[in-house]
Amino acid sequence: MSTPSAPLPSPTAAPGRSIAAWWQALPLTTVFVLFFLVPLALVLMVSFWDYNQYELLPDFTFKNYAAIFEGCLSGGDDMCVTFKTYLSTFKFCLLVWLITLVIGFTVSYFLAFHIKSSGVQVVLFVLCTIPFWTSNVIRMIAWVPLLGRNGLVNQALLTTGLIDKPVEWLLFSSFSVVLAFVHLFTTFMIVPIFNSMMRIDRSLIEAANDSGASGWQTLWNVIVPLCRSGIIIGSIFVITIVMGDFVTIGVMGGQQIASVGKIIQVQTSYLQFPLAAANAMILLALVLMIIWALTRMVDIRKEL
Repeated sequence: MSTPSAPLPSPTAAPGRSIAAWWQALPLTTVFVLFFLVPLALVLMVSFWDYNQYELLPDFTFKNYAAIFEGCLSGGDDMCVTFKTYLSTFKFCLLVWLITLVIGFTVSYFLAFHIKSSGVQVVLFVLCTIPFWTSNVIRMIAWVPLLGRNGLVNQALLTTGLIDKPVEWLLFSSFSVVLAFVHLFTTFMIVPIFNSMMRIDRSLIEAANDSGASGWQTLWNVIVPLCRSGIIIGSIFVITIVMGDFVTIGVMGGQQIASVGKIIQVQTSYLQFPLAAANAMILLALVLMIIWALTRMVDIRKEL
């Protein structure tokens, strides 16, 4: 008769291992606290302060938040400036997200599944990062000679007889703002989606083809679900950057298009720091809700 074996002792952590882990995390934690949490807490604190034309007045008041939504709760037919500004910002955010998603997914799909040579993949992928080699402002200014009233696009259209007079909406308009956003931030969508596609087991695609699935069925039922993490990460990058941007809208919109980031920049230039801080906290809350909604769609930590 066999005797039952004694239970194995539970593994114990090596002495000092937990302490070493805390010390390893300390530098990053310190940087995170000093350069993110502390400034964020200061912005939150200042948003409740009062101010005049000359100085900030430490206080605890909701006057700044009430001033932001002044007129919105009056029951009038027209929307207040705040709601119009947020709607304009969301409009740009949605358009840029859709366009960058389509372009990013298409480019990533081409690189991952149609380019067989890894060397060519690397070269083409590096070409996608070329916009990062120059300043954002330089890349935006480069559109002015192309889209201006006397720019190359209008001159070409006039020469071919397609138009009788220069097109005015090519520059300093919503079109130019969206175009600049797409030009600047499409790479943020390409990189995570391409990374997700390169991790897909090619045998799954072969199995789908052997099962009689069409190209669109394979794309929708196999590739897209396996790229969810990359799509969500790219979406978070693009949405958060566009929501807070004010430089691109200011330059490409000719200082004529409003956005939340632009309002905050103007308020700080007029030394209205508590009002700007209140706007920043509202914007942060909305962005965090969007990120929370996106991360509910897929467990990014598990997928990665």
